[in-house]
Amino acid sequence: MEPRFDLFSNEIGTKIAKRFANTSSVIGQSGLPYGIQELVSLRASQINGCGWCIDFHVKEATAAGETALRLHLVAAWRESTVFTEAEQAALALAEEGTRLADAHQGVSDETWAQVRKHFDDDQIAALVSLVALINAANRLAVIVRQKGGSYETGAFAAAMS
Repeated sequence: MEPRFDLFSNEIGTKIAKRFANTSSVIGQSGLPYGIQELVSLRASQINGCGWCIDFHVKEATAAGETALRLHLVAAWRESTVFTEAEQAALALAEEGTRLADAHQGVSDETWAQVRKHFDDDQIAALVSLVALINAANRLAVIVRQKGGSYETGAFAAAMS
């Protein structure tokens, strides 16, 4: 399958991407650890089959010091011993917030209680917003068939500045 459309070469697409970058910047200032942000973004992108976003978040997480082992185990985080309780709570929220149609209640009370246990209000606002934002980004990239594999670390931030 070939890409259908290049959002980044379109004026409106670029404006929208800059709004995504601005929102990401606010999330980055929230106190939510950057490593958790990347793990959450990677997990939602895996669920949504977004190759471009998987490529982006693996490379950005690696550049920030994340290990290959942990990145490989994100897809099977429940069957792994390498994630903290806070990371597990964030990954559970990412999964349940991404798979809303799979559960009648959306995010479970159990997952929400774990999120409340490990994050303050600012971090929770950022985490919930991040799950929504990455799902929107995944949908944009999947719809236009934006391929993974060619992203260079820091390229998005540079293009949006």
